[in-house]
Amino acid sequence: MNALHWPRKLAAAGVLSVVALAQTPRPGESSLELDPSLFVQLPGGKSTPGAVQLVWIPEPLVKYCIGKTHQQCASMDFCIRTTTKNVATCRNLALDLAHLPAYPADMRPRRMLSITLYLARMKGWEELQDYVARAPKDRLEHFSPLARIKAKVTFTRTPDDDGFRVLEILSVPKL
Repeated sequence: MNALHWPRKLAAAGVLSVVALAQTPRPGESSLELDPSLFVQLPGGKSTPGAVQLVWIPEPLVKYCIGKTHQQCASMDFCIRTTTKNVATCRNLALDLAHLPAYPADMRPRRMLSITLYLARMKGWEELQDYVARAPKDRLEHFSPLARIKAKVTFTRTPDDDGFRVLEILSVPKL
């Protein structure tokens, strides 16, 4: 009878090993839970039912992004980080590059990050969907201090890049 359960136990051990390997951080990778303030935007600037774009902007760049589109802010972020500032993206900025601050080495995140959530299942999702449905469209097409939420995220840093995953929506602005 024990011989019949062997394959099942072996398969279960294999699955657990794969899960353990998948959760093992790669060399140089670290992750932690944070509660950042994220901007709410329409994905691609268009209203898509059930979809919300959340954007995490490095703190020194926030004041320059207010009133700007996602693309304009992403261009400024790129120009701060690039070593080749003589590219069209940087030459065509609406402001002087000299006014943009450099990011500190330990900045979280090291660049502008965004994630689009679609029909997500998490605490606070319904409140966020209600906010997006009722908010003035311009507030969601351009970065606005009135369109910021608090979220619990898992922030991941690797030697090459940063990333985040939204775990829960903690608060949504009042309209």
